[in-house]
Amino acid sequence: MLRLDNKVAIVTGGGSGIGKAISLLFARQGAIVCILDIDQEGATSVLQQIESEQGQANFFRCDVSKQQEVEAAVQGILEHYASIDILVNNAGISHIGTAESTTEGDFDRLLTVNVKGTYNCLNKVLPVMKNRGGVILNMASVAASLGLQDRFAYSTTKGAVVGMTLSVAKDYLPFNIRCNCISPGRVHTPFVDGYLQKHYPDNKDEMFEKLSKTQPIGRMGKPNEIAFLVLYLCSEEASFITGSDYPIDGGFLRLNT
Repeated sequence: MLRLDNKVAIVTGGGSGIGKAISLLFARQGAIVCILDIDQEGATSVLQQIESEQGQANFFRCDVSKQQEVEAAVQGILEHYASIDILVNNAGISHIGTAESTTEGDFDRLLTVNVKGTYNCLNKVLPVMKNRGGVILNMASVAASLGLQDRFAYSTTKGAVVGMTLSVAKDYLPFNIRCNCISPGRVHTPFVDGYLQKHYPDNKDEMFEKLSKTQPIGRMGKPNEIAFLVLYLCSEEASFITGSDYPIDGGFLRLNT
């Protein structure tokens, strides 16, 4: 079950955090993983780990916010493998700020990576998938579904990702293309560690505990836990699922009081 044997899978931002966990899990399940990332060092490390486990993977340095780079990466993948079966739009950035404190530059930066980056990958991969179907998984967030303090720009972009997911799912039903998104809560990734180091260098442990307990389940998620949901939604076992947004948040959306 949940095998992806010889499926060609793009994972954007696959060099760290949740993207790394997805890349490793997909490879273990038989996929040919194509990592798109601007972090050459991180992506190369993931690539080496996959190869050490006898998996198949490739790395294409790509800034998803630049359509020409996405197009070049997609063409490179097609030259190697002739098809694309799965697209995981995972690459994204965050920002702390309200509508008042968020600068125009920061707002544009988040839109460019989180929204335009997702669009760029959809725009270049969908024509390939129309030939024989495929699966798309977009990375949204609980921030798309409820108000989070100081997450104005981030929430805006993740709301857009949910909207794009629904639109693609509807438009590409005739082509046997499924499109879903997931909405993680707080997940323990290098971003969290960097955030704590930057803003709370003197009480990191205390703040980590506080952030962990914002999830009713009492802890942050782990990247591999997110990866398993992505695996399911991209597998044949989920062939009846499209146009859905799945929370994976330790009860954050429904159980907080």
